[in-house]
Amino acid sequence: MTKEDITARLFELQDTKYRDFQAKLIPNIAPDSVIGVRTPALKAFAKELHKAAASDEKTALAVSDFLSSLPHKYFDQNQLHAFLINEEKDFEKCISRVEAFLPYVDNWATCDQASTRAFTKHKSELLPYIFRWIKSDHTYTVRFAIGKLMQLFLDEDFKPQYLEMVAAVHSEEYYINMMIAWYFATALAKQYEAALPYIEKNRLEKWTHNKAIQKAIESYRITDEQKAYLRTLKIK
Repeated sequence: MTKEDITARLFELQDTKYRDFQAKLIPNIAPDSVIGVRTPALKAFAKELHKAAASDEKTALAVSDFLSSLPHKYFDQNQLHAFLINEEKDFEKCISRVEAFLPYVDNWATCDQASTRAFTKHKSELLPYIFRWIKSDHTYTVRFAIGKLMQLFLDEDFKPQYLEMVAAVHSEEYYINMMIAWYFATALAKQYEAALPYIEKNRLEKWTHNKAIQKAIESYRITDEQKAYLRTLKIK
């Protein structure tokens, strides 16, 4: 197997109807860069490659070559790349692959697919990277950083300073502002008392502020009383 074989397999898994649908969901990438492989098939292929690479030297080399071949030509290659990173359980290897990949991530879907389970047991080691990523000039690196704060640091590892970090991000980028809104909506659901002042004091840009309230009101984790109050805080 070679890295070219990996791409050829993606075309074997192609679903043209799904390709056309997927291309509409990601308007900032070229439609002809979408092969059209469904997510379950991509995840299964990533698992297959990761497992085979552990015992087969040729597959391991092919996977390594594929991960090193950046930037990728196709959206589906980026998706597969993200899912291969997710399969890596070793934190140091995982973080190295994420660092190499993030500068080339060019869409919200690939950014958000990188769930990186290896991070869940190494949160303290991850934080310095998040602190650096959130200050990046690259849209999807910032989005990824905020996403990690939302996924991993709004429960038992929460600190109020993380809210301040996200509120301090100012951007013209839609995909960053949407993630900020998503973060604060989730923070209102999980850390209501700590997050509420950021809404009460209008710490976010108007669009982001209102989108955070909208998403929070849609959450089943927020009480009816809280939702009623949040509605009064919308900026007209």
